[in-house]
Amino acid sequence: MIGKMFDVPRRMLAGLAALLALAAVVVLSAMTDSTMQPLPASAPSGEFSAERAVAHLTEFATRPRPIGSAESDRARDYLAGRLRAAGLQVEVQRSVGARSAAGLATFGQVDNIVGRLPGTDPTGTVLIAAHYDSAAMGPGASDDGAAVAAMIETVRALRAGTGPRNDIVLLMSDGEEDGVLGAEAFVREHPLARKGGVLLNWEARGVSGPSLMFETSRNNARLVETFVNAVPAPRGDSSMVELYRLLPNNTDFTPLTKAGFTGMNFAYIERSSLYHTADDSIANLHRGSLQHHGSNMLALARALGNADLGSLPADHDVTYFRALGTMITYSDRLVWPLAVSAALAVAGLALLARVRRLLSLPRLLWAAASAVVPLAGSALLAQGLWEVLVAVRPAYDTMGGLLHRPQAFQAAVAVLSGAALLGWYLPLRRRLGPAALSVGALVWPAGLGVLCARYAPGASFLFALPALLCALGGLAAVLISASAWARLTAAMLGPVTAAMLLPSLAANTFDGMGLALGGVSALVLALFGLTVLPIIELFLPTPGAGPERAVAVPLTAVVLALGLVGAGLLVDGFDADRPQRTHLAYVMNADTRTAHWVSADTDPGEWTRRYVSGHESAALPEGYARGTLRTGPAPVIKADGPRVSVLARDQETVKLHVTAGRGARSVTLRIDHPITAATASAGRFGSVSVPVTGKRAGTWPAEVRFRGIPAQGVQITVRIPDADRARLTAIAETDDLSAVPGFRPRPPGLTAATREDGDLIAVTRTYTLTSASHRPQRPSSDSGKITR
Repeated sequence: MIGKMFDVPRRMLAGLAALLALAAVVVLSAMTDSTMQPLPASAPSGEFSAERAVAHLTEFATRPRPIGSAESDRARDYLAGRLRAAGLQVEVQRSVGARSAAGLATFGQVDNIVGRLPGTDPTGTVLIAAHYDSAAMGPGASDDGAAVAAMIETVRALRAGTGPRNDIVLLMSDGEEDGVLGAEAFVREHPLARKGGVLLNWEARGVSGPSLMFETSRNNARLVETFVNAVPAPRGDSSMVELYRLLPNNTDFTPLTKAGFTGMNFAYIERSSLYHTADDSIANLHRGSLQHHGSNMLALARALGNADLGSLPADHDVTYFRALGTMITYSDRLVWPLAVSAALAVAGLALLARVRRLLSLPRLLWAAASAVVPLAGSALLAQGLWEVLVAVRPAYDTMGGLLHRPQAFQAAVAVLSGAALLGWYLPLRRRLGPAALSVGALVWPAGLGVLCARYAPGASFLFALPALLCALGGLAAVLISASAWARLTAAMLGPVTAAMLLPSLAANTFDGMGLALGGVSALVLALFGLTVLPIIELFLPTPGAGPERAVAVPLTAVVLALGLVGAGLLVDGFDADRPQRTHLAYVMNADTRTAHWVSADTDPGEWTRRYVSGHESAALPEGYARGTLRTGPAPVIKADGPRVSVLARDQETVKLHVTAGRGARSVTLRIDHPITAATASAGRFGSVSVPVTGKRAGTWPAEVRFRGIPAQGVQITVRIPDADRARLTAIAETDDLSAVPGFRPRPPGLTAATREDGDLIAVTRTYTLTSASHRPQRPSSDSGKITR
């Protein structure tokens, strides 16, 4: 509609100016959403210093520290010592944590570090939480060492000033990586958990980027108000809260808020290709991300530490987001009015365009219905691009879509989204008309605004606000009597709003989900494209007055995308700084005294092929294989291996004593029948039970894990329907493949894959659970059969 405002020579100039304005908004939004500059160790004592925090990281986060490992014990002792030196009341809570999932029960012996700084006149408790364990594949300098180091530096800065009014409790939890085991034990057993309070939880899914507030408890209005007013650089928006509530992922935040805490969850997510790898190291940690974490932590600790916590409860959520560096918030009571207003404004624009004879109702309906084509097409093209990339470079499959240098591929996704948009718009503009297509396209963001208002209110702004302002701008452009440039400015209200919101959303989904789910980002970019159709029209001739270029323009975009893919393949190679992932494990069957190397890589590289050469999964122990595996012969080692004996039987309930053998850190029991419940106890820690529903995918239907198993073993009770015919394979797991003769460490440019059974020595024994007596039994033979 705005194309008719200008004559032909000035139309291109107007279009170029509009595109430059949108590009400036996108760039400025990205710049204002960046992280903070780190402060040196010489910073004033009352401020947070990333350099001072890094000094603590060097003491405990240089090697992997999974639950139950010697490095975990060393980290625990160092961290507890630092909190005691800061004057806190410190205890180490030793317990057994538990978690269940489909067909799976996970237990672990955890050592939570709990430090308490009493308040001067408490109205409640502020709980600051992060986990000090790491994944077994890497030192976890970011996940979650940076947050733990920030806690120590925050306490130091707090102690440098006047004492807080409220109690400050620091929870450095154990066993988060294996299923939030430490937080679960804290919630179930610790008196401080029963008191409740305000929670600040800190995480990482990358090694750089701003510290994002990505999750809150329900009724977050006053929490968000505190966040916006207290922290020096608030980042994040309420759409992240809604998205995370829909995902199956969880952190320590989940069990703690279920126990009654209200709170906020923070993480940085950029350079996620290093997440859960050996390169989640101090060298790769962005100091600005640590500074952002810590500055926010300190500011919130002070604000909440001196607040009347009794006034924090609210009865509603708020929408919050950043626009050109300014944080905007409004009550969820405005979500429906804004969503409905957007829909009515689009309807009003359609009515006005019909009255002005710019469109007809049938053409409008066809335009709105056909706009699904660029939306679905962009998502399909992005997912197809990922399949092509994996076919060309199979090593990408092990990266899970989180590539080291994805920028060229991300640009290709953006270009393909543009191709899908133009491939729909150009052929139809002659038949349906630019006005019908532009107005019909707005039906989709307006509709999504209404849909989100119903199911994800905090995300409705992403769609309702651009649709509302696009429609109001279009109405103004048609109705006002002013210069063409003034009407263009009015029409730009919606596209500028969309440029502030949607590209940043696409960038966050790229960072968080990777190219393997690039269709999500492509869909967001296509929605952005729908809002800028009037600007695209400025570059096109009046329908019927010149060549439409209906095929040439989209084809040009496809060629550009192919060029970007080629550039991406050249740039995104693997080297020592950005390594390729590869999976390898050692598996020995203690019953048959045979051993194999095992890899889940679809296309093993040269180093991995030294160990695996075929697909002889049938030679592996019963119940071990999960998915398609490559195998190769391996030397037999001296290892005790796991032992399982029946302590008691009562119909479907079987009580077992399980040991993992000398040096083993964990044990896994796989059972060829479904189980309905599991209980574990370890020494003086008592017992903990979890229900188990469903079946484990890709292997035997039930699995029980115990992480950090003590040398004397544990008691595990399982409820197994038809237990008389059940078979059980016990897998004792030990870190460090270097104990296997002939193993050579990975060369530079290779790192361990994030698959949980990688880089483990797994020693197995298989048992048949026949009708056993109620007294402890020894296996009657090497086959491990438990008999009467």
